[in-house]
Parts: sequence; structure tokens; C-alpha cells
Amino acid sequence: MENALNLDTVVLSEDKKSIIILDQTLLPNETKYLSLDKAEDIWEAIYKLRVRGAPAISVTGGYAYYILADQADTENMDEFVSQCTKNMEYINSSRPTAVNLSWALNRMHSVLLSEKEGKGVAWMKERLMQEADAIREEDIQISRNIGAYGFELLEKLGKGVGIMTHCNAGTLATAKYGTALAPVYIALEQGWDPKKDLHVYCDETRPLLQGARLSAYEMQAAGVDTYVQCDNMASYTMKSGKIGIIFVGCDRVAANGDFANKIGTSGVAIIAKHYGIPFYVCAPSSTIDMTMESGEEIHIEQRKPEEVTEMWYEKRMAPEGVGVVNPAFDVTDHSLVTGIITEKGIATAPFKESFEKMGIKPVEKYVDKKSNTPL
Repeated sequence: MENALNLDTVVLSEDKKSIIILDQTLLPNETKYLSLDKAEDIWEAIYKLRVRGAPAISVTGGYAYYILADQADTENMDEFVSQCTKNMEYINSSRPTAVNLSWALNRMHSVLLSEKEGKGVAWMKERLMQEADAIREEDIQISRNIGAYGFELLEKLGKGVGIMTHCNAGTLATAKYGTALAPVYIALEQGWDPKKDLHVYCDETRPLLQGARLSAYEMQAAGVDTYVQCDNMASYTMKSGKIGIIFVGCDRVAANGDFANKIGTSGVAIIAKHYGIPFYVCAPSSTIDMTMESGEEIHIEQRKPEEVTEMWYEKRMAPEGVGVVNPAFDVTDHSLVTGIITEKGIATAPFKESFEKMGIKPVEKYVDKKSNTPL
């Protein structure tokens, strides 16, 4: 089993004409890369979770903006901007909850609008490629910084700590290292014994099993003492005293500290609060949406019922015609959060003030997550 740190989640092809992604829907049984250069294929890959994880989606968004811009067959800058805008809105519609996708698209579009005067289309295409590369390289350092702050928490708890996580926010969800699993990778770099010093408990994360398929795959490949549990077993494990800390990733954080993450996260946070277990959210500052006052404003993506009733089963496991509730995410209240670990430091309540002290500010938007139209 190959160490996941050696796998490139999202990269630009050597000829700079397509995005190369690791198809995560096939893991852990098959390692396959896809080459994407059409808008429809990129949209499908994001929607179908072939590429997933908020940071990895942001990298994909940056490269998607560039790849599609590079295909524009015009030397007229106004026409070029118009085509880029349409492509941006289309790609943005693939995941309505994860803010990192729109953040990357907005960043790319801001470069176009602010630097286009007096420049040719060919020059602008090269500049956009540079910006997309920068997003990827920055993500690696951001993840490493988050891991370093998280590792400080592990050091305080001491070796032998039990860590619980929900969904997958490891290296597969980013350009490298991850967010929620980054502290584990940093601990390994610091010489911690993967079998004796670290014990990771992965919620399977129904219905798409990102915890069982991806987080457990990553941790086992890294040699870490790893366990998979059904989502409804989290309370049992916490009550047993095996868990010292919980790390989760997220897809969007509101200004007050409410956050959206994979469905089931809020339940884990509620149980952790009951048992007095520290609950930390690992989030790049790009995931913090200071334009949203609270989690009530976060749009929750609703996915197809077949993911619940048919996927992973040889035969359909629920009656035909039965209603299905299948939200991709839930929103966890800020009162349940011990801290939010960013690359700039660890934010604590009151979160809005903490974010502002870190210099996190509202970002200008050219696409809106709710309507997918220009602001």
C-alpha cells in the first residue's frame, strides 16, 4: 500500500493543457489518475467527488479556470473576460457548500480583472497559469502549518493519544499533508512511533464512506495504528476513554465560528462536548467566510437518494419509493468547538474577534455560492 503523501491529488499536466486528478471514488482498491480538459468533465469530477476535500477542490478550481481560459479562441480581451466569467460560474455550481472552490475562482478572476489593462490575451493566459500554480504551492505550506499547530496540541496530551476524525481531511483532500490529519503526519516527521504513540479512529462516514475508504487508507499506509468504526459507534468509543482529541476538517466557516463539514460532524461534536473531549476544526483561512455571520446562511448541498439506498450494496437495501434524506453536510454550532486551527494560528471564542486579530477579512466575490451568479 503506497504512502498517500506520495500521491499527487491534483496537478497540472506536463503540457499544461489538462488537470491530472487522482480518482478518489476508486480508492482504496484502485489507484487511477484522470486527465481532464473539458468543462463538463471537470464539473463532473468535482460533483462526483472524484476530487474532493475543500483545499483540493480549490486547487482544482484554480487549474480549471486556467485550463478553460487557455482554450479561449480570441485575442479580444473583453471576449476573453466574458468567456472566463461563464466558465467560472459553471465550475462553481458543482459544489454549492465548499467555499474554497469559489475562493479559488474568485482569486483567479480578480487577477484577470486587475491585471488585464494593457495586456494581451496570451500574456494573461500565462499569468493565470502562474496564479493557479501558486494556489497549489501555497496549499502545501498552509496544510503543513496547520499540522504544526495541531501537533503542539498532541504534544501537550502526550504520546499514546487517541485521535478521532470524521470524513477525510488528510493529504488526499489537499495538495499535501491535509488539515485534520496533518498533525499526525507532522508527529511522524518528529519521530513519534506510528504504532505506539498514535491511535487514529476513523468514522466510516456514511453514505460515501470517506472515512473508511480514504482516512483509514491514508493512516494505515503511513503505518499508524488505525481503526474504522461505524458513525453510530463514536459515542461508545468516546465513553471508553480511548479518545483524547478530535480533529475534523470543514468546507466553510462562518464569522461566528459555525462551520459546515461532512454530514454527521455535528453529532460527533455534541457527543464530544458531553464527554469533555477537545474538538478542533482544521481550516485554511480561505475556508473562513467572513461575509457570513452564522451557519444559518450556509447553503447545504442535497445529494441523490441512490447514495443511501443502493451504493455499496449488491441489492437495493431500502423499499422502492421510500423517501430519502441525504444532505452532504451539516452545520456545527460554534459553542461546540474548542478551537479552529488555521495556518495563522488557533482561533478560539469569540471566533469573529479571533479571526479579525489574525487578519482574516471578507474576500471580494465574483460568484456567489447560493445563486452561482456574479455579484
